[in-house]
Amino acid sequence: MKKLTSAFFLLLIVCLNFVKADAQTKQSVKPNSKKIHQPFVIESSPALQTLLDAAVGETLNGYAPKNLTADNVAATLIDLRDPNNLKMGSYRGEQKIYPASVVKMFYMAAIHQWLEDGKIKTLSPELTRGVKDMIVDSSNEATQYILDVLTDTSSGGELPAREFAAWSYKRNAVNRYFASLGYQNINVNQKTHCEDAYGREQQFRNYKGENRNMLTTDATARLMTKIALGKSVSQERSRQMMDLMKRDFSGTSKDADDQAHGFTAIALNELNLKDAKLWSKAGWTSKSRHDAAYVETPDGLKFVLVVFTENFAEERGIIPSIANKIIKNFKQTR
Repeated sequence: MKKLTSAFFLLLIVCLNFVKADAQTKQSVKPNSKKIHQPFVIESSPALQTLLDAAVGETLNGYAPKNLTADNVAATLIDLRDPNNLKMGSYRGEQKIYPASVVKMFYMAAIHQWLEDGKIKTLSPELTRGVKDMIVDSSNEATQYILDVLTDTSSGGELPAREFAAWSYKRNAVNRYFASLGYQNINVNQKTHCEDAYGREQQFRNYKGENRNMLTTDATARLMTKIALGKSVSQERSRQMMDLMKRDFSGTSKDADDQAHGFTAIALNELNLKDAKLWSKAGWTSKSRHDAAYVETPDGLKFVLVVFTENFAEERGIIPSIANKIIKNFKQTR
């Protein structure tokens, strides 16, 4: 009887600790309502929609001999010239697509929210290095570390069902954060890898590639817009995020996948816009080639353009082709 009683109390303690941890985790992902999260409205614009449709359509026609179709491209364009009257156009913008390294922008924003709310106490030198390498160099190893910090989880061997359920709940902290901001149709809970996931990371994908990161160009453009306007977490933290995404596209690069030269920047150089300014986060795999960019031109244009391409990763001209056509015809939208 004593053994049964001891076992009962041990089980009770374990359950209470799990409930306490679960409650702490739930509380830890609630954003500080006093600092952020006011309504953020972006209205659809027929003029921008026409502009974007034409840019994508002309690009599709140009790549028709290579069998590029509408199913291979998604794009979202947002006009930031009037911050109080944001307008957008969207081409398959709600289509869920594997985002490659573009997801790192979401982890950057989450880290700053955790710091702002005190869930992470200090921006240590190591955390600073990790965030910088994740965004500037697009390091997968840095991203793995950052996601561990955000979710208080770690990679390792496969877990029994109950432990895996608790681990999975914690790993979804970033998803819950962005859901609280109204983001829909996205999944941001996976590490990025140079090769493949193993152990509990593969278990989290149900061993079938399921539960992968997924973003839409609409959601990505929304986050980039908030950062560019100083409305992601706080004005100062948005500025710090922008500093990490600032790209110097002057000169040339031997790396065709250089974020500062190999994506939207190609269009700026083609149009000889040497005094333009570019902030971006690119992503690429053997099948994906994406860019999320904020551009300011000398003649007053301010816009976010996010373009995702699938199954044409080696075609480096698709993204700049769309950007080039957008820039040349943007003035006509007013």
